[in-house]
Amino acid sequence: MSELHKFIFDGLPVRGVLVRLTDAWVEILQRRASNSETGAYAKPVREMLGEMTAAATLMQSNIKFDGALVLQIFGDGPVKVAVVEVLPDLSLRATATVTGSVAESATLSQMVNASNQGKCAITLDPKTKFPGQQPYQGVVPLFDDNGRPIEKLSAVLEHYMLQSEQLDTTLVLAANESVAAGLLVQRLPLEGTGNLEGSLVSRENEDLIGLSEHYNRIATLAGSLKREELLALDVDTILRRLFWEEQITRFEPQTGDMAPRFSCNCSRARVAKMILSLGREEAEGLLAERGEIEVACEFCGVQYRFDPVDAAEIFTSADQRVPGTPDIH
Repeated sequence: MSELHKFIFDGLPVRGVLVRLTDAWVEILQRRASNSETGAYAKPVREMLGEMTAAATLMQSNIKFDGALVLQIFGDGPVKVAVVEVLPDLSLRATATVTGSVAESATLSQMVNASNQGKCAITLDPKTKFPGQQPYQGVVPLFDDNGRPIEKLSAVLEHYMLQSEQLDTTLVLAANESVAAGLLVQRLPLEGTGNLEGSLVSRENEDLIGLSEHYNRIATLAGSLKREELLALDVDTILRRLFWEEQITRFEPQTGDMAPRFSCNCSRARVAKMILSLGREEAEGLLAERGEIEVACEFCGVQYRFDPVDAAEIFTSADQRVPGTPDIH
């Protein structure tokens, strides 16, 4: 079963989170493989998306935010976009859009950053928005300050946290066909909440970036964790091997009903809203060509079909709606 563990280092301004996605990750892969149009992900895509899923889960669990955290990577390689969405209760979904073939040895830049135009975006979309409120989004390139491509997702996200949040962060990520796992170690801000909502961080905190002896020691230990160990070992063994000389307080693990889990919030009503946004003329063109409008959810694979009568009801309902009333949800 999937599980998430939080812990702090006693007396030190350092916290950690470790996640292992098993059943949740396997379900994402199985739904993709069962789609006759797309088929299973190539190994490099699967590993990248798995690392993204583990990372997004770690980040969502590490902030106090009532809304969806969406992690995206997009660019100009065969992987046009990869998306992970994690809700506050750690329900999650993930997908990648792939055009063409991906070599078994493909790197991150070869998949999404062929011309050094790739980007990574982290979006926080509040569940309840104030009038005029827009989701918060931070974007970083998939290359370093010298223009060199970054080949590890963990390095991209560490760069994001340092640049956008002024927080020293160490990430270790790994994924295969049965497990997506990650370890996050982060120096706590001296003032402010220092989270992904873009809150102010004190000048003192900014000046001490990279200068914490305790954080640097723990980060070095965390960075020694090998991919094979992260995928194969249980949480107790990993923490004991890495931090056996440190005093750690562990919190109640999130397992069972509280664990990260696959969930998709697509619905027929949402698809109807999308068809409405196409406009009557385009919808009628699709119906004339195919006899029905068929839409498959990219996250879960559920097929939604609308015949001419269904489509007519969508636009008739929209025409009859009283001005000022909400759209279809």
